[in-house]
Amino acid sequence: MSTGTTIKSLQDIMRKDAGVDGDAQRLSQLVWMLFLKAFDGHEAEQEQRNPSYTSPIPERLRWRTWAKNPEGLTGEALLDFVNHDLFKTLKALPAKGKHATMAAVVRGVFEDAHNAMKSGTLMRQVIQKLNALDLHRASDRHELGDLYEKLLADLQNAGNAGEYYTPRAVTQFIISQVNPRLGEKVLDPACGTGGFLTCALEHMRTQDVKSPRDEAALQASILGVEKKPLPHVLCVTNMLLHGIEVPSNIHHGNALARPLRDYGPEDQVDVILTNPPFGGIEENGLETHFPPELRSRETADLFLVLILTLLKKGGRAALVLPDGILFGEGVKARIKERLLRECNLHTIVRLPKGVFHPYTGIKTNLLFFTKGEPTQELWFYEHPYPAGARSYSKTRPLRLEEFEPEKHWWTHRQETEHAWKVRIGEVQARGYNLDMKNPRARDDAPGDIEGLVRQYREAAAEAVRARNAVRDELRDALERPPQ
Repeated sequence: MSTGTTIKSLQDIMRKDAGVDGDAQRLSQLVWMLFLKAFDGHEAEQEQRNPSYTSPIPERLRWRTWAKNPEGLTGEALLDFVNHDLFKTLKALPAKGKHATMAAVVRGVFEDAHNAMKSGTLMRQVIQKLNALDLHRASDRHELGDLYEKLLADLQNAGNAGEYYTPRAVTQFIISQVNPRLGEKVLDPACGTGGFLTCALEHMRTQDVKSPRDEAALQASILGVEKKPLPHVLCVTNMLLHGIEVPSNIHHGNALARPLRDYGPEDQVDVILTNPPFGGIEENGLETHFPPELRSRETADLFLVLILTLLKKGGRAALVLPDGILFGEGVKARIKERLLRECNLHTIVRLPKGVFHPYTGIKTNLLFFTKGEPTQELWFYEHPYPAGARSYSKTRPLRLEEFEPEKHWWTHRQETEHAWKVRIGEVQARGYNLDMKNPRARDDAPGDIEGLVRQYREAAAEAVRARNAVRDELRDALERPPQ
């Protein structure tokens, strides 16, 4: 069963439950269940390798015990078990002892979780659907992040807090060009569901891991921080599914909350890969953790300053940033001045509109830099739409193979119709405005009329689906009996 079909069937079941109000609660409900299912599969692999393995979770609370059996608990008995035993015990797993580290991971997952469902019968139906997913099969594992993103896209406020989840093609291109290697610490300080980290993990494992000692070193080198509880849980789950035995280096918290002056050499890393939330605004007072001349309440600004602090000399970084930072003045200009003074910002790949559809139509950029020497010259590469396309959409997303021209150009750079070079003096003269237009850009005509009509029809169909979803939500809410 495809991810889309599974999601639809899960939503159809959960819409019938009087306790689950809207897609946000449905998402929250599914996340803790997905974690327990994935954790159980992870433990099964551990038991095969080590017969003496014991779980940090009491036997009665393991997924295999209460959820995997199709004839297991249901109805009121299931609700009572989940509400008064499962959650109560997992939130209070011991902080000391043989399994303290893994127990802390599980406890962290459940500290902000709760069960919203009021029908144990419907909960059993949801569990049965989840049991049909083989999360340790590569195809299903890669779709775990998609499952979260598809649910997130259903929320009416998707993108309002800068939650723009990175297309896999962008993630894979960034990893291939930065090329993290074994022995390097890799950090994503805004890791979401773990797309960059799992991609880096697979890349390094393929390139360098030849022995159990290499694998152990790799697992210790992947670091992440995520502010929001739901993507944090899915990132931990993703790490388990990608072979991280104890994903204790995936922290739940705001990476911006620690004062910059508190970071020392021991906190610095070799590689930073991230898509920090853009368009988001941080809470009052948090900007005081940063130097006065670099203070901003915009999340992406602060993350760029944090990255400059956390990157080692010689370290490499790649991040996704919106156009606004490139042409922004004031604090943004001072941040860019520091970036260009402390780092070699060697490449900016300018992406067209629609890459982050359906969250936003904002144009975005991929910045690649190395810390330790100032920028002398900066290359831009304007990524074009594929032939015949005028935008990206849900049915026509950005694909990895579209980055092949950039890859071929990367090591033997020449100016082309898509690539051009700028000296740092010109950037300084422009007040550190990096919003450089392609000097060879052509003023295209409107383009293929049939293609434009097709895009309009796709957009109109999506609008109808969104309107119908809102209508169904309202109808369900109005028809739901009063509590």
